[in-house]
Amino acid sequence: MLTQEVLTLIPNDFSDHSRVWIYQGSRPFITKEQKEIDEQLHQFYAQWQAHGEPVKGWAKLLFNQFIVVMADETGTNVTGCSTDGMVRVIKSLERQYEVNFFDRMTLTFLIAEKAEMLPFSQVQYALEKGYINEHTLTFNNIATTKKELLESWLVPLKESWLAARLNLSVAN
Repeated sequence: MLTQEVLTLIPNDFSDHSRVWIYQGSRPFITKEQKEIDEQLHQFYAQWQAHGEPVKGWAKLLFNQFIVVMADETGTNVTGCSTDGMVRVIKSLERQYEVNFFDRMTLTFLIAEKAEMLPFSQVQYALEKGYINEHTLTFNNIATTKKELLESWLVPLKESWLAARLNLSVAN
């Protein structure tokens, strides 16, 4: 359920089983930052290696807030060291832009075509007040393959892992 604009950014020549990592920023990035981040991500994946072998990689800032990294392992498998290299890049971006990419207690919803963040503790309140409802699209950052990214990164709240933790009937 990704937008056509985002779908055109995802590489077609990567296997559906390509590994995916999603890092949600704690704030949206301005245009200047977006360009800088995308350039740094390109520098990373253009040189990404596992045990001296090139990794077929891709990375991009999507929705002004999410870094998505993908590795097509049909040629070279990503190893612990190559994953560590990716995490070092993400940690470097955190320091450079004073942002957190590892906060798992903040959830993001697509509201009026814009990524909007809510602390987990406020999601039920947002439902009760009508700010979001069971049809509001939520970012499923636990997608681990290209296929999951394409099919279930953005899903209605009622179809997400979060639905079981909420009282959705208040939103009707």
